[in-house]
Amino acid sequence: MAELRSGALLAYPTETLFGLGADGRSSTAVERLRRWKGREPDRPLPILVEDGEALARLGVELSPPSARLVDAFWPGPITLVLPCAETFAPGVARSDGAVGFRCSSHPLAVALAHRVAREGIGPLTATSLNRSGEAPARTRSEAARHCDGRPGSPILVDAPDLEAGGGAPSSVLDLTGPEPRMLREGAISSAQIADVLREVGSE
Repeated sequence: MAELRSGALLAYPTETLFGLGADGRSSTAVERLRRWKGREPDRPLPILVEDGEALARLGVELSPPSARLVDAFWPGPITLVLPCAETFAPGVARSDGAVGFRCSSHPLAVALAHRVAREGIGPLTATSLNRSGEAPARTRSEAARHCDGRPGSPILVDAPDLEAGGGAPSSVLDLTGPEPRMLREGAISSAQIADVLREVGSE
């Protein structure tokens, strides 16, 4: 945790790919992440949360449809873009203040999110572990190649069973408008989301 407090980057597994964590409230850490990834400054960064209850603590008020989607798919491979009153480091939130929130079902990611919350760090970013334009890290060996010990490179989380789940990346769903909008269809399909929203509409 001392490394995170000083602005270091942390690589950790999720149920899909390896994630890249930086303290989302630290301008130094977020800028370091952007430099390492080569990520454009106008592209926002998702945030890792430990559970749905964390959203209220971060200034998010869920509409009934959004709350149902949280209940249906979290923890799981979907990032929900939501209006947020919390202030993060520049470049985390979208220009309208919305933030993407990710609640992973991977035990290590869950434990990490809980720990940083307890220790007053973060929350951490939840972008993929790769440089922009390259394939994301899906395996421990691929993650280790990125965490090569050079100055500024990420630190690979130390755990005995360090593997990501593999498969499709998380879906990204924008819930800031009058209708949900799929920004990236991944592990959770538009049809699955429509089924849940249909249930809300029938109540």
